[in-house]
Amino acid sequence: MQDIDWIVLVATLAFIVIYGVYKTRGRKNVQDYIRGGNESKWWTVGLSVMATQASAITFLSTPGQAFNDGMGFVQFYFGLPIAMVIICLFFIPIYHRLNVYTAYEYLENRFDQRTRSLASGLFLLSRGLAAGITIFAPSIILSAVLGWDLNTLNIIIGSLVVIYTISGGTKAVTVTQKQQMAVIFLGMFVAFFLIISYLPQDINFANALEIAGASDKMNILDFSFDFDNRYTVWSGILGGTFLMLSYFGTDQSQVQRYLSGKSMREMQLGLIFNGILKVPMQFFILLVGVMVFVFYQFNPTPLNFNPAATQAIQGTPFEKEYNLLQNELNELRSDKSELSHKVVSAPDVNIIQPDGSEVSVSEALQDINKKENAIREKARMVISQADKNVETNDKDYVFIHFILNNLPRGLIGLLLAVILSAAMSSTASELNALAATTTVDFYRRNLDEEKDEAHFVGATKWFTLSWGILAILIACTANLFDNLIQLVNIIGSIFYGTILGIFMSAFFIKKIKAKAVFISALITQAAVILLFCLDYYEVIRLPYLWLNFVGCGLVILLGLILQGSMGTEEKQLTN
Repeated sequence: MQDIDWIVLVATLAFIVIYGVYKTRGRKNVQDYIRGGNESKWWTVGLSVMATQASAITFLSTPGQAFNDGMGFVQFYFGLPIAMVIICLFFIPIYHRLNVYTAYEYLENRFDQRTRSLASGLFLLSRGLAAGITIFAPSIILSAVLGWDLNTLNIIIGSLVVIYTISGGTKAVTVTQKQQMAVIFLGMFVAFFLIISYLPQDINFANALEIAGASDKMNILDFSFDFDNRYTVWSGILGGTFLMLSYFGTDQSQVQRYLSGKSMREMQLGLIFNGILKVPMQFFILLVGVMVFVFYQFNPTPLNFNPAATQAIQGTPFEKEYNLLQNELNELRSDKSELSHKVVSAPDVNIIQPDGSEVSVSEALQDINKKENAIREKARMVISQADKNVETNDKDYVFIHFILNNLPRGLIGLLLAVILSAAMSSTASELNALAATTTVDFYRRNLDEEKDEAHFVGATKWFTLSWGILAILIACTANLFDNLIQLVNIIGSIFYGTILGIFMSAFFIKKIKAKAVFISALITQAAVILLFCLDYYEVIRLPYLWLNFVGCGLVILLGLILQGSMGTEEKQLTN
């Protein structure tokens, strides 16, 4: 990184923090601090909701996901617009009518304090873990590629967020997220157009799409019922709808964003805005990853995009073997480049394979990419032999590697600002929601004596600091999973189905009472964790998206069964 990159990076982040503190100073009552004074317009609500979901993980992991697996991940978001409509029709009117600070207040009105505490506790557990990961995600990547100390980065990112979140509460989160989303959109569009400009002169955007399609990266829709495939149209619509209903309808980090709206109409328009824009946004980010894949069809690539993995090999007995694999990869590059050009210029010409067989250009290109993947897999095994503690899964490093090695000076700082801005926006929302839920659903609810507004604002600030410290500690002890964006969604899917089942029972099934829903939720949460473990150890196949549907359905089904049996017992006792 050059001096200009540091200037752009530091100036962008400093502006966001200072602006957030300045615009929201002096928030003295709970209404202002937790609900932002209900001042937000619909576009502010929509951008805040979008920024909360679009963490640094989105901009680090999603391009890498597309680089490796293509555009199919976009199916994950197919349920989002459906969920937005349902929340606007049923959830928001209830929250607005009851004038709640958190989503879980409604559960005490409908059921009892015990059920409210259970749902709040599940939220705190899942979102507390996720807050640590949203800090950890950019830190682990930037630490590896820039050589910065990982724990120092965790502390810096976490501290910056805590400063303005404590200062202004929900309003600070909301006003800074508009600036963060502006930086994010600008950075991603700049990166996209630069990638296209870096392709060979005879390859335009349409040609790049042809090459990506020939390489099997443009398969957007999968209508199969194959449970070995995590992302299909059906898992996206069914499992995705239930996940998004839980996340946007019952997760306080999102509910708090639209509860800050000026009116019910502003809240609803904000969510509809998010529902319309979110899927195209994710499609675009995936497309950036696919274009990075096309770029590397014509340019040299490392065996492993994680620089720490390459460094771990140096000076070991495995270095020679690793270098031989790198040479094999380099030899494939000219073949990839030649075949990629033929996809555009002569797609109908058959290619003679070394064994004398004839295949189409697309099949030959896919075969080359399979060979490349095999070489990379061998390299991962060699790295693991050299140092078993080094992360060999490099999906999350693909995009940052491209940024640091190909973008001009100044723009590197801008793209790093994009990543850190996304991390700050999501983490701020999470800490704000965690503190609000702790204050409203536990501290204030169980406080015997009356306290003034200033006391609860102060308590929320202390809880924000406490959750911030905990998130930083989690970030300092976390480890990479298969892919960070999947890890966050897996954590959500383990808990969200149960929470949604409680809310769906509350909204739509008046027959189910407090005791039945509480017991069914406990049983369901244990069952969902068991199902995830069985899938993880490959005893059964149940992609994590389906856990949301299973969890929600099981809470409702068990609740009805338990309520029926309790009703029968009550009748017998009465008789």
